[in-house]
Amino acid sequence: MINRTAFARTLLAASALSTLPALPAMAQQSAAVDDSETIVVTGSRIQRSDYNVANPLVTVTAETLEQAGNVQIIDTLAQNPALINSLGGARTSGSNSDFGAVGVALLDLRGLGDNRTLVLVNGRRHVASLSGSAAVDINTIPNDLIEGVDVLTGGASAIYGADGVSGVVNFRLMRNFDGFKASGQVGISSRGDAGQRYGSLTYGKNFSDGRGNIALSYEFREQDRLSSFNRSRTGNPLNTYGIVRDPADIPDDPNVPDRRPFNNLRYADSSLGGAIDVDFDGIPDFTGEGKVYDRGLLLPSSGGLTQGGDSTPLAGYQGDLQAYNRVHNFNLLSHYDFSDAVKFFFEAKYVKNKTFTLAQPSFDFFTYLTPDNAYLQDQFGDLAPDGALVSRDNFDMGVRGEKNNRETMRFVGGFEGAISDHAKYELSYTFGQTKSKVLLTDYRIGDRYWAAIDAVRDPATGQIVCRSTLDPTGNINPDNYDAPATTFTPGAGSGCQPLNLLGNGSPSQAALDWVNADIMNRAKIQQHVVSGSISGDFGQFFELPGGPIGFAIGGEYRKEKSSFVPDELLQQGALQDFSLQLPEKGSFDVKEIFGELSVPVLKEVPFAHTLSFGAAVRLSDYSTVGKTTTWKVDGTYAPIPDITFRATLSEAVRAPNITELFAPRNGGFSFIGDPCDPVYIGEGTQYRAANCQAALTAAGLTPEQIAAFNPENDPTATVSLPGNSGGNRNLREETARTWTAGTVLRPRFIPGLIASFDWYDIKIKNAISTPTAEELAGLCVDQPTLDNVYCQNITRATGTGYIAGYFVQPQNVANFKTAGADMKLNYNFNTAKAGAFSISLVGGYLDKLQFIATPGAEVNVDREEPYFPKWNVTGDITWKLDKLTVNYGVSWFSKTRRYTTEQTDANPDIAAPEYLWYKEKWQHDLYVAYDVDERFRFYVGANNLFDQQPSIASSNYPISYVGRYMYAGAKITM
Repeated sequence: MINRTAFARTLLAASALSTLPALPAMAQQSAAVDDSETIVVTGSRIQRSDYNVANPLVTVTAETLEQAGNVQIIDTLAQNPALINSLGGARTSGSNSDFGAVGVALLDLRGLGDNRTLVLVNGRRHVASLSGSAAVDINTIPNDLIEGVDVLTGGASAIYGADGVSGVVNFRLMRNFDGFKASGQVGISSRGDAGQRYGSLTYGKNFSDGRGNIALSYEFREQDRLSSFNRSRTGNPLNTYGIVRDPADIPDDPNVPDRRPFNNLRYADSSLGGAIDVDFDGIPDFTGEGKVYDRGLLLPSSGGLTQGGDSTPLAGYQGDLQAYNRVHNFNLLSHYDFSDAVKFFFEAKYVKNKTFTLAQPSFDFFTYLTPDNAYLQDQFGDLAPDGALVSRDNFDMGVRGEKNNRETMRFVGGFEGAISDHAKYELSYTFGQTKSKVLLTDYRIGDRYWAAIDAVRDPATGQIVCRSTLDPTGNINPDNYDAPATTFTPGAGSGCQPLNLLGNGSPSQAALDWVNADIMNRAKIQQHVVSGSISGDFGQFFELPGGPIGFAIGGEYRKEKSSFVPDELLQQGALQDFSLQLPEKGSFDVKEIFGELSVPVLKEVPFAHTLSFGAAVRLSDYSTVGKTTTWKVDGTYAPIPDITFRATLSEAVRAPNITELFAPRNGGFSFIGDPCDPVYIGEGTQYRAANCQAALTAAGLTPEQIAAFNPENDPTATVSLPGNSGGNRNLREETARTWTAGTVLRPRFIPGLIASFDWYDIKIKNAISTPTAEELAGLCVDQPTLDNVYCQNITRATGTGYIAGYFVQPQNVANFKTAGADMKLNYNFNTAKAGAFSISLVGGYLDKLQFIATPGAEVNVDREEPYFPKWNVTGDITWKLDKLTVNYGVSWFSKTRRYTTEQTDANPDIAAPEYLWYKEKWQHDLYVAYDVDERFRFYVGANNLFDQQPSIASSNYPISYVGRYMYAGAKITM
C-alpha cells in the first residue's frame, strides 16, 4: 500500500504532526497481598504467594481497572512502566495502522515488541488476533470478569513456552461467581467527541452443594471514531504545526537552529483539485480549477513541503485519531467436582469485534493527460498544447479506509484433581480460532483508472467518453504502453465512465463507482494446545528445614496454523495503490516437556526467616527450528520477616512466527528518504558518509555528480518506490538471557506497608529483525562496511544513484539490550473517624534500551525517545469513608527526545533547545463512587482532569489527543 506519511520525511524525523498515543488515564495500583494465601501465581506451576516468588511481579487489580474509567483496558495497563510502549489508540488508527490491525490493542513488554510478549488467560495461551503473528488483541478479554492482571518479567519461557522472551502478562478471570451483576458506563471528551459506551451482564450459579458452578457473561464495548479534522490542532492548517527546516538558515549558520515550528504546512506542488503543469518543468502552472498556482513559501530540505499557497494541507491528511471499535463478548465459565480426585472445568468464549478507520486519500504524482483530453481542453484549451501533468490528493474520490470484522472463539476443557495429599494433576485441551474479514474501501482499480482519465470526445455525439470505448485496441496506461486491460473488456459495452481530474469535486459519482472497489481479504488463525502436568511436593517422603520440596512436571503439544487470502484484485496486482499480494499460509507444531522445582531450604530460623531456591527447564522440539532449551534458576532470602531478597537468571527463546517464515514475496510501494542525501547524511553513524560515497561510485556516479547528489529536491526521486517483502524460511530462534535482582520490604513497625525494588537486564541475541524500507536504506550505509545483509536488499539506479528497489525480509542479525528498575509501594491504613486510605506508587527507571542492527555495528540508543522515557511513575490514593470512595491518581513520565541521539550528535543546532524534547507528561485523574446500598454503586470520574495537551508538532504525545475525558457509570450486584 502507498502511504504518503513518509513523504514529509524530515518533518517526521522531527516528529512533527506525529500521532503518538498518550499513556493511560489512571494511575496504577497494586494491592498488597495476604501472604498467608497460597495460590498458583503467574510464573510458576507450584503453589505459593506472589510476593514470595523470585520474579518481579506487578498485579493490576480489578478495582484499579474500574477506577481507571477506561473502556479500553490497554489505556490502564500501559501505565505500567513495563508496558508503556503498548500499541493502541492512535497508533492503530488512521494512516498509522498496519494492514489488518485497525483498532487492536497489543501489549508490548519492555519495549521489545508485541511478538515477544506472551499473553495468557488463566495461565494458558490465547489464540493470536493477527494472521501470522503471536500477538493477542486484548480487546478479546472480558473486562468485567478480570480478577487481576499479572505482569511478570523473566523466566517465563521455561514455564509457559516460547514467545515470552520479555515476560508474561496473565489475565486472571474470576471463578465460582454466584449471583447476578450488571454494570454500565458512558463517557465523552470535554469537546463532545471520542465517546465510549460499556455494558456487561454476568449471572452465575453454584449447584450440587457448591461442587459445581456455571457463570455466563455478556459484555459490550463501543468507541467512537474521531477524525483528525475534528480537532483544531490536527485539522486546521493554521493551528497545525510541524518543526521543519528553516529556509532562512540555508546555508547553515551553526549559531541558528536549523528547524523551527511552521504552521499551514502543505505537500508541495500537489493540490486537492490538481496541480497542473502545462510546460513540463516540474512546477505547477495552474490549479485544476483554472487559477494561477500559488506555490506558497517553499521549504527546501523539508521532505517536499511548503507553507501556505494552493497545495494540499497536511492538516487532517493522516486520517483518524481514533478508530471506531465495537466489541460483543460472550463467556461461559464452569466447573464440576465429581470428587477431590476428578474435577472437570470448561471455558468458552465468542467475541465479535468490528473496527473501522479512515486513513488518507489516494494521490497522483505527475499523471499525464494527453493533449486531446476533453476535460483538459475544456479547462485550458491552447494553454496545454502538449497535454499536462497532474498532481493531486484525491479526497474527492473517497478517502481510503479499512473495516475489520474479527470473530474469536476459544474453548478450554480439562480435568484436575488430587493424586494424594502431596500431589495433583491437570490435563487440558485448548482450542482457539480467530477469523477476520478485512475490507479496504475506496481503492482504485489500475486499468480502470487509466482508462477513465483518458477521456476524449466522441466525434459522433460530442459526448465525453473513455478513449478505450471508441478504440478497444488502444493501450490503457499511458505510462506503460504494454499494459492491457485486465478487469474489463474495452469497447462500447465496457461500462467505462470518464473521470475528470481537474478541480476539487469534479469526478462524477458514476466514474468513481466504476473506478473504485472495496477489497475483501480474509484471514484465519487456529491454535491447539494439549497440556498435562503433575505438581505437588515431596512432603510424604521428607522435608527440608524450610518445608517440603515442591515440584511440577509435564508435557505439552501445541499446533499453530495461519492463513491469509487476499482479494482477487490484490492477487492479480490490479490495484493502482497496492502491489501484488499473494496468499500466505503456514503452520508449525512443537512438542515440549518441562519441569520445575521449588526448594525451601530454611524457614523461621535465626538469620533466615526464609531461604529458598528454584529451577525450571523446558525442552522443545519445533517442526520449524528444531530442538531448543529454556531454563531458569532463582532464589529468595529473607534474613528477617521485614526484608526479602530475590533474584533470577533465565534463558528464553522465541521461535519465528508464521509470517516471518512463510510470507510470500509480495510487492509494495514506499517513500524512502535517501540516507545519502545531504539532508540526512549527517544523521547516521560514523560510517554513513564513506559508505554513501562508495555506494554512489558503484552506481557509476562521477565525483562531480556525487557532490551534486540531492534526490530530496528531485521530484522524480521522491515518488513512491516499488519493492518487495517476504518471509525467510532459514530463520532460527532468537535467544534472550535475563537476570533480575531485587528486594521486598514489609516493615513490621509500619503495618500495611509493602514495597519492592527490582532490577532487570535482558539481552536478546540473534534477534529477528524486519526493518521498514526506509530503515533498510539507512541500515545499509550505517554498518561498518557495505558488505552487510541490508545492502544486499537495496538497489540503486546506474547513472543517477537513486534508490530503485528494495526487498524487506526478516533476518537473525540483530541484538537487543534493555535494563532498568521497577519500583512499587502499597500502604493501607485505617483511621478511627476519617475512613480507610490506600496509597499506591508504581515507578520505572529505564537505564538502557539498545538496538544493534548487525554484529559489529554501532549501537542505536532508543532510551529517552518517544514511548521510552527514562523515568515513569504513576501513583494514586484511595479514600473510603462509609459509602463513599474517592480515588485521585497522577501519571507522570520524564521528557523524551524529539530527535535521536544520532541526529543531535551529528547536528547540534538541529533545533532550538525548547524543541529538542517532548515535554513531560502530567495527567491527573479523579474517580468518585457512592454505594447507595450493598447492591448498587454509582460513580463518576474525569481523566486528564486539567486537560493537558500534547507537545507542539504532535497530535498525541506525550498525552492523548482526547484531552479531558469525563464518564459516569453504575454497577448492580445481587
